[in-house]
Amino acid sequence: MLSHANTTLVSHVDCPGGGQVWVEGTTMYVGHQRPTSGTTIYDVSDPASPRHLATIDVPDGWHSHKVRVAGDIMVCNMEKFGKGAPDQVGGGLTIWDVSKPATPKLISRWDTIGGGVHRFDFDGRYAYISPTVQGYVGNIVMILDLIDPAKPTEVGRWWIPGQWTAGGEDYPWENWVAPRCHHPLRFGDRLYVSYWHHGFFILDISDMAKPTLVSHVNTSPSFPHPTHTCLRFPQKLQGRDIMVVADEDVAKLWPAPPSFAWVYDITNERLPTSIATFQVPGLDLDGRPQPPMTGCHQPSERFVGSIVPFAWFAQGLRLVDFADPFRPREVGHYLPAPAPGSDRPSSNDVTVDSRGLIYLVDRVNGVDIIETTAF
Repeated sequence: MLSHANTTLVSHVDCPGGGQVWVEGTTMYVGHQRPTSGTTIYDVSDPASPRHLATIDVPDGWHSHKVRVAGDIMVCNMEKFGKGAPDQVGGGLTIWDVSKPATPKLISRWDTIGGGVHRFDFDGRYAYISPTVQGYVGNIVMILDLIDPAKPTEVGRWWIPGQWTAGGEDYPWENWVAPRCHHPLRFGDRLYVSYWHHGFFILDISDMAKPTLVSHVNTSPSFPHPTHTCLRFPQKLQGRDIMVVADEDVAKLWPAPPSFAWVYDITNERLPTSIATFQVPGLDLDGRPQPPMTGCHQPSERFVGSIVPFAWFAQGLRLVDFADPFRPREVGHYLPAPAPGSDRPSSNDVTVDSRGLIYLVDRVNGVDIIETTAF
């Protein structure tokens, strides 16, 4: 089943399945999908021979499947594995000192009520998170200041009007999917926020204490896949400000063909306009429904130039060049072997290190370290 183009496997790390992989310097951090596996740390200074450094476990019933590191600080989520109750205790974030990656030391916890924290961004000082919070329906947007990692402090929060039921807001979605902040990503003084079946929001955070709405787009229910990640390019492409929006191929409103990625022109950020889409060539030939986790999942939050690596679930790693944002094209791919006991890959997350190496984690088992000639 192995297939590749402009890619070569450097090594494979046999470890529990992961929700996120991150590399800081020459240290790889894997946030695992299923309890009681939490986070595993590896030395990848020799990428052909990764070396295990440390393992952090989590309580049964919770998972810590997302991890971000900046400098000597590691932040991990804590989220209920499965459906959490509104009054659940145990979710939030854990903050670690990884100045010595082989001996991570817990600095502090930030606790919240309900299901916990899903995805987040971390820039070394601020964490942009998606927690459940008492009194709100679903996950909201929150900014934490970790200047003192022993005392994480909330700076600001934002939610869709109607989520704060404890504040007396009318809840307008009784016949629709509950709102759920999925993944805030910061660029400059903006947060680009995916909100599941409620689309995406661009927020102005020039005053972090009072995030304000810039614009909103939702492609549901016309397209039944939830909005997963909004990735803005730091540079202009063909003179335009461009954002790639990945829809995740799960939790469909009805059986549907595989999800894909959108390309939005946000030069006028108050009127985001879709100018293209990208689907893996040959994957959707006639619009018929296909099984979940066939299509798109997650773009790398780190990328090189105009080429973005994607974890495309059963289609493995896809390298997509957005140099011409009106005509994105695939410039490489790597389709790994299925994890033991699986009938196809489940590529869940991907990142790039400073050497240009790509790290692709499978949801069921293992991390592949890949080099490419596409960059």
